[in-house]
Amino acid sequence: MWIESNLYERQGNSITNFKATLSEIHSDLAQQTLKDPYNFSFLTLERKFRERELEQGLIDHIQKFLLELGQGFAFIGRQYPLTIGDKDYFIDLLFYHTRLRCYVVIELKAGEFDPRDAGQINFYLSAVDDLLKHSEDRPTIGMILCKTKDNFTVEYALRDIKKPIGVSGYEIKLIESLPKEYKGSLPTVEEIGQELSNE
Repeated sequence: MWIESNLYERQGNSITNFKATLSEIHSDLAQQTLKDPYNFSFLTLERKFRERELEQGLIDHIQKFLLELGQGFAFIGRQYPLTIGDKDYFIDLLFYHTRLRCYVVIELKAGEFDPRDAGQINFYLSAVDDLLKHSEDRPTIGMILCKTKDNFTVEYALRDIKKPIGVSGYEIKLIESLPKEYKGSLPTVEEIGQELSNE
């Protein structure tokens, strides 16, 4: 599976600020943990999907998602709540990495990377470090998984941020919506099941 998905070419290719924000040993291990792009070929989404649909697809296929993330990732939660001040915030996906000994915050983006995404995940990393991290844990790492990204924009967005953040793309299978003129003429899944049970 790793050979077919070109793991060797994808491993460690994520754009990060790890060298500036983590110790040398931790930085190298964290860099090799990330991939670019991630292969989400187990998902089939319509061309104009939303972040919630991407998130739901990854949760529906959590075993395949964990295999694609790689060894050491332990799933903590989806839409993980953080109360800061009088407001509730929700992390898309929260993991703990057993080899890195740190929390990993993953933010999913259905479109192109926007520099504001770095500010959002930086906020979440600060909150997780204060509210969840134990004294033995290493600093929380952030991962932004976006459909597309401009590498220069990512590098500028991460340059002076003090929290460790990586940005990677992902590849998925996109399907076209059924044209409107065919929607009423094809049987539904229920109708096909009913027809099969009658025979």
